[in-house]
Amino acid sequence: MKSSTRILTCKNRSSLPHNDQRGMALIVTLLALVLITALVVEFSYGVYTSTNALYNWRDSQRLSLMARSGVNVSVHFLSDLLDTYSYSYPGSLDLPVENPFDDFEGIITVRIEDETAKFNVNSIIYDNGIFNETAYRSFKRLLEILSLPDEIADRVADYIDRDSESRIPGSESSASNTALLSTDELLLVHGIRREDYDKLLQYITVFGDRNAPAINVNGAGVPVLMCILDTGLGDFPISEDLAKRIVNYRESLPFEDLRQFNSFAGTGMSSNQITVKGEFFSIKSVASSGGVMRIIEGVISKRSQSPPLTAYWKEY
Repeated sequence: MKSSTRILTCKNRSSLPHNDQRGMALIVTLLALVLITALVVEFSYGVYTSTNALYNWRDSQRLSLMARSGVNVSVHFLSDLLDTYSYSYPGSLDLPVENPFDDFEGIITVRIEDETAKFNVNSIIYDNGIFNETAYRSFKRLLEILSLPDEIADRVADYIDRDSESRIPGSESSASNTALLSTDELLLVHGIRREDYDKLLQYITVFGDRNAPAINVNGAGVPVLMCILDTGLGDFPISEDLAKRIVNYRESLPFEDLRQFNSFAGTGMSSNQITVKGEFFSIKSVASSGGVMRIIEGVISKRSQSPPLTAYWKEY
């Protein structure tokens, strides 16, 4: 019995290293399986993200083309309109534009606004750097109508004039001493708050002739109409009641010339103050699909009997 017991013990001892090798082999196999799985997952994720990025890039390019088509359609529309009529109406318009792609679902929305129907804040200072008292008072009148601080007029004047003399304390701080290139630049003017800018934005522009900032009475809103000064008759602004009657009248019969407007309004304004036809138009074209969006904002100038010129362009 003792002999057989010793033999059994020896057999068990000799089998232990073999079991250890099998266990190590299993662990190595599991580790290899984990690494291979991780590599496959990483590769699959890389392919997924790369494919999505490629699809997003493709969709973004298509949306960019769609947004550009919205701008092109708007330019042709405006050219035909302005070449056909001696006036332009209304001051803003939403233009329907079809998707040019048959195999891609997307929506194009276009908004056209007559920049000539807004007050040109650059007109406060003439091109030669001289202060424009009439435009300054018109701007202060607009600020009063909108219940905004009238000191904004002084701050804007100091920001764009050529000297370094402050009209009010701090108004020359960080002044560019040159004309505004976009309305967004007003946010850089010291003392103008974001809420002031948002309230003022729809009534102002930086495009047009600074020396003769004529406002299109066929598109101007009531606040802008009220800020126009009849310099030939004691510099009286248009009243709110008259401004509303002008808006109601042009809905059925837009003004075709200055004589017709002055006759209706009882004013004697010149072509340096008002016009019945827009020259600068802003276009915002938005193309969207599945949460992806491309936006183009531009401003074109359409002078009589000439192709449109791009005055401003931004795509994002």
